[in-house]
Amino acid sequence: MQIIVRDNNIEQALKVLKKKMQREGVFREMKLRSHYEKPSEKRARERAEAIRRYRKLQRKRLQRESGLPR
Repeated sequence: MQIIVRDNNIEQALKVLKKKMQREGVFREMKLRSHYEKPSEKRARERAEAIRRYRKLQRKRLQRESGLPR
């Protein structure tokens, strides 16, 4: 990952870097890797995340089709 510092503005460059890292999922990955996760726990977590994503997608689809307020 590469960030260009313009006009010696380190704060702005850090802000851009953090935003890119957040978008790429680096922080989430670091949090997950901070401790060992058993393979069975990993499968259960991933399955639960998939279910959560699917339900969220269904809710959004239902809102779009029926015109329900948020």
